[in-house]
Amino acid sequence: MFVRQLGVETRGKGLYEITRPILEWVAALEIETGMLTVYIRHTSASLTIQENADPDVLHDIETFFARLVPEDDRLYRHTMEGPDDMPAHIRAALTQTHLAVPVVDGAPTLGTWQGIYLFEHRRRPHSRTVVLHMLGA
Repeated sequence: MFVRQLGVETRGKGLYEITRPILEWVAALEIETGMLTVYIRHTSASLTIQENADPDVLHDIETFFARLVPEDDRLYRHTMEGPDDMPAHIRAALTQTHLAVPVVDGAPTLGTWQGIYLFEHRRRPHSRTVVLHMLGA
C-alpha cells in the first residue's frame, strides 16, 4: 500500500487537470497491477475523469453546472460563506469525491482522451488536497 498527498492550487472555478503528477507517481512505484484511488478532502470541490483533448468540453461542463446549480442566495439557507458556497456543496454532491482507476502494466488504464481533473466549485483560489492511494503488486 502506498499513499501520497497531492497539493493543488486553484485560481477559482474551473477544471484543473492533475493527470501528469498522478501518472508520474504511479510509474515511480513500479507496480504492475493494482487499484489507484484518488480522493479529494473537500466539500466544495470534486473529481472527475473527462476528455482532455478539446477545451470546449471543459467549458461546456462548467457552463452546464452554472445553469444547473445557480448562485442565487434566494434559493438556499446556507449563505453565510458567500453566494458561491452552497452551490459549490451541491455541485460536489452531484459529482465525485473519489475515483477508482485500475492499474495495468504499471500505468492507470485511462482512455486515450481521458484526464483526471479537480473540479473547483468556488470562485476564489483555494489550496486543495488530493490523496492518492495505491494497492497492488
